[in-house]
Amino acid sequence: MGVERNAGILSIILGLIFIIFPVFSAGLVSMIVGLSLLFFGISAAFMGFNMIRDLGYVGIAAMIIGIISIIFGFLFIFYVDALSFLVGLQFYIVGFIMIIFGITGLLSKMTRFSTFTSILVLLLGIVAIALGIFALNQPIYIAIIIGLVMIIEGITMMLD
Repeated sequence: MGVERNAGILSIILGLIFIIFPVFSAGLVSMIVGLSLLFFGISAAFMGFNMIRDLGYVGIAAMIIGIISIIFGFLFIFYVDALSFLVGLQFYIVGFIMIIFGITGLLSKMTRFSTFTSILVLLLGIVAIALGIFALNQPIYIAIIIGLVMIIEGITMMLD
């Protein structure tokens, strides 16, 4: 099994865990979002680094998105109490990051699966923002959305 296939399986398993167990507490959800953003950011930064040679600014944009995701990931992990009032805003942050990442993926046009994944991530980003508007008191949806994104990314990694 290749590294991408193993990463895809791990992503699917983690995505399912996020979907099945989202109800623990706002603090745990914040930590889950933080870890998700951290891993998402690391993945985006590495992807952007690999894309710089061929796609220039698109690769740089992906790296910047990755670094921003890593920073927010650490914030949500280590400053749960300080950010507890931002639980509703997590939808917006995650949603905007997903939208930007989806657009970046569409601009890169790497493979058919990558394009499909980018469209799904873009749409889920829009859904995250909509949920932020309507469900400020229900941060559980973030874990579910990120779980869906992780499953989609995992399937894409396994199919590529």
